[in-house]
Order: sequence, then structure tokens, then C-alpha cells
Amino acid sequence: MSLFETRPDNSKKSFGYGKKTPPTEVKGKNAFTTMAYMKNAKPSLEQVGKPQAAGAFKPRPAGPTAFRKFYERGDFPIALEHDTKGNKIAWKVEIEKLDYHHYLPLFFDGLCETTHPYEFFARQGVHDMLEHGGSKILPVIPQLIIPIKNALNMRNIQVMCTTLKVLQHLVISADMVGEALVPYYRQILPILNIFKNYNLNSGDGIDYSQQKRENIGDLIQETLEAFERHGGEDAFINIKYMVPTYESCMLN
Repeated sequence: MSLFETRPDNSKKSFGYGKKTPPTEVKGKNAFTTMAYMKNAKPSLEQVGKPQAAGAFKPRPAGPTAFRKFYERGDFPIALEHDTKGNKIAWKVEIEKLDYHHYLPLFFDGLCETTHPYEFFARQGVHDMLEHGGSKILPVIPQLIIPIKNALNMRNIQVMCTTLKVLQHLVISADMVGEALVPYYRQILPILNIFKNYNLNSGDGIDYSQQKRENIGDLIQETLEAFERHGGEDAFINIKYMVPTYESCMLN
């Protein structure tokens, strides 16, 4: 074969660069594969399939809580009391004399509950213990982080609202509690960053959730501001790191 002779077509070698025949059918759920971007395949939306939702706001089921187990065994010194103002907890012992290392984490664990009477006893019990705990609260903070994280990670709006109100009460319950929470922001704040702008748009209607303090976006803003006010000089920079859209309330 001379230098100027043309090589026969059947002797060409593609070395992987030859023209490939595009597939005639792209079967479902290939939205993020190379098939979806092949020019000649022209897959339809039905063939490719829609990308699945990430489910960031989807509620997660709660597992069995230690609070429910202890309540059903009768280990808590509490009872339900009815009066003209509604239901409340009747404590069988003075709250100040309780073992906070034992009882407070259990009541925080009950924040995951959504059914009566467990939800009522856990929520009201936490607020009662925070109100009367004083100096007993600070040493128990490390034991409260996992129950708080579990409650928030349920992504249940009712549970999250209850937990946020508890966090606001917690930071003002005793001296140094707000500062003690700062090292745990990385466990508490990621879920707040997801729901920070999750506000109901009721249009021209009345948003009764704001009157009941059950608007999750507003409660998150209030909670972050409470963390900043009571968390000391390092609070803002740590909040900003986990919730980049948060702006300081101390500059106003």
C-alpha cells in the first residue's frame, strides 16, 4: 500500500471513538444518568422518570421512648389534676428535691411523644422542672442533647414547636445554661437551618398559628435570638456557621 493510497473502510479501527448507536428506549428512573443527556436518545420525561424528592421536610416516625416505659411502670411521682383552668401535673414530691440527673433527661426524652397523656406529661413536666431546677439544671445539660436532637430530627411540626419552646425556656432557666449549649450547636442547629424559612403562606387569610406560637419559622428565629442573647460572646459566630442566613439581633 502506497503512502497516498486510501485505507479501505473495512480496515478502519475505532479505538473506542467510533459512532455508537443511541439506545432506542431509556427505561424509567434514569434522571441522573448519562442516558438523560445523550443528544440522539431524546428520552421523554415518562421514559427518564422524575427525580425523587429529597424529603427534607418529611416527618420521621418516633421509636418507643424511655419516658413512656417509665410512665407506664408508674416510676414518675406525678398524677393528672383537673381544675377550672384545665389540666396540670400534680407532683407527689417537691420538684426541688427530685434527682435531676435521673428525671430531667427522661422528661426531655418524652418530647418525642405525640399522643395523650404522654405528650402532656412530658411537655408540662419539662417546664415545671426547668422553672424550679435552678443550679441543678446546668450539670445535666450534656444528658439533654440527644433527646433534644431526637425530637427535632422527627421533623414533626408539633414536636418541633414544643421542643423549640422548651429550648427557649432552657436557656433562661439558670445561669450559664445558654453558654453551656454553645458546644452542642452542631447537633441542634442543622435541622433548624432546614426549617428556618418554613412559614405558612395563608395569603389574605388569618394565620392562627402565629397567635398560638406554632409557626415553625418564627419559633426558630426566636430560639436563635435567645441562643445569641444568652450564649455569650461565642454564640453568634457559632450560630452563623450552622445557620448562614441568621443575622445578629444584638446589633439592633
